Amino acid sequence: MVATIRSRTRVVLVLGSVWLAPVLALEPVVQGPESVADWYASGNRFIEDTGRLPDTRRAAKNVILFVGDGMGISTLTAARILEGQLAGHPGEENRLSFETFPNVALSKTYSWDQQTPDSAPTMTAMATGYKAREGMLSVDHLSARGECSAAVTQAHALKTILEQAAESGRSTGIVTTARLTHATPAALYAHIAFRDWEADSNQPESSNGTPCRGAEGGVKDIARQLIEASPAVRRSLKVAMGGGRSYFLPATQGGAAVFDPEYPATRGRRADGRDLTAEWLTSRGPAAAYVWNQSQLAAVDAAHTSHLLGLFEPSHMQYEADRSRDGAGEPSLSDMTAKALQLLGKDRKGYFLHVEGGRIDHGHHAGNAQRALLETIEFAKAVRYAMDHTDERDTLIIVTADHSHTFTIAGQPSRGNNILGLVREVPATDGAALAPAQDANGLPYTTLGYANGPGYRAGGRPDLTRVDTTGLDFLQEATVPLGTETHAGEDVAIYARGPGSHRVHGSMEQNWIFHVMRRALGL
Repeated sequence: MVATIRSRTRVVLVLGSVWLAPVLALEPVVQGPESVADWYASGNRFIEDTGRLPDTRRAAKNVILFVGDGMGISTLTAARILEGQLAGHPGEENRLSFETFPNVALSKTYSWDQQTPDSAPTMTAMATGYKAREGMLSVDHLSARGECSAAVTQAHALKTILEQAAESGRSTGIVTTARLTHATPAALYAHIAFRDWEADSNQPESSNGTPCRGAEGGVKDIARQLIEASPAVRRSLKVAMGGGRSYFLPATQGGAAVFDPEYPATRGRRADGRDLTAEWLTSRGPAAAYVWNQSQLAAVDAAHTSHLLGLFEPSHMQYEADRSRDGAGEPSLSDMTAKALQLLGKDRKGYFLHVEGGRIDHGHHAGNAQRALLETIEFAKAVRYAMDHTDERDTLIIVTADHSHTFTIAGQPSRGNNILGLVREVPATDGAALAPAQDANGLPYTTLGYANGPGYRAGGRPDLTRVDTTGLDFLQEATVPLGTETHAGEDVAIYARGPGSHRVHGSMEQNWIFHVMRRALGL
């Protein structure tokens, strides 16, 4: 006689009259929270939601372009997991706010002369519709590097989506956590053959035999181009917020040194003696405002403010992870986005707004994944605010990146494994304890890493067994030693919702994003 006894999922045979003791099946040590049916049900919900998508074949009143600087797909994946884990979930099932958008594409980020690009030509592509050269802002690829002539620069200038929106009578705005004069935001209003000419002191006396800094007929520095924009842009640019205060303040004025209001030992960078923050106020009318800290921004009455300039740091703004420790108080990207929409939303003709999560890029360059990922999570919160405070029927929102980074998610970590921690794989035997995976030398390693950068450890890999890899200042390991981690050349994602978003599909050249926005606005 052969009988069977079921003990959970195990089957024990009974042979003759001899009983073998039943063995209880051990539970997998790694478990997701879902039941079997949940997977099928979630797929059904996705299909049903797809059937309720609104018609996008209409004109847009407003366009918001969100750019996560350096926000490659591996960054999105890791940030999605970290956001979920911070909320007490395994993390992998989470979606960032914009990952719910109905239209998604891939953007090819190469520039006219770079396989792996920098931010100047990539944002120029999105802002103007043209691929451009390394380090140049909104000028065509026929421009000479370091061109100092204003007339020659203007002859090669490419009109931006912000400038075209301004000429159509719409309001415009720029928000960033980087310097307002940095490449990505500057590509919307500045035309210059070298992205580093943020203040006049950054310009040489001459270049290619042409007088440059302060010379009659010399090209204006980037900060000055913001203040001395065309009449249409002066009228339309209702909001400009970010870092870079020192590029707008003089080093000396009237023979006396000029110091930063927040950092008494920090001087302005301008060699021409001009205070461009004061010129903003005088040139934009009596309802214009200038602020440099969080409380001042919170006090701005959007209903009675015509033009707002906010400069919250001498250079880039604080990382989101460090913002609470800022002495003067700094707004978050969400705070700035909210104030920008309050001001721009007053315009019945509509608006164009650019919002940049600029410090995602800087966290990666530093080899510091946690700061980069927390920046990405805050960026997603800013997108969420825009989603909740605009109408999907009249506002096109595009979320993308200018380029990627050499950021990797490696090993075979178990579900719910701390994304910032050591790799712990699913055990080969149910019930076995999780343990850190090991490399060929018997050393543990982290899930996150970089192909190059400052996280390289000379002398071989360290033993991370007792190292807190989740610490804010921990630098992930890098394969190639470099002082700063580099960009990467793979495609980045484009997410879109609202009027005209159906044009975002498939594999796209990065400069086509401009044409999606232009067509949506009817320009």
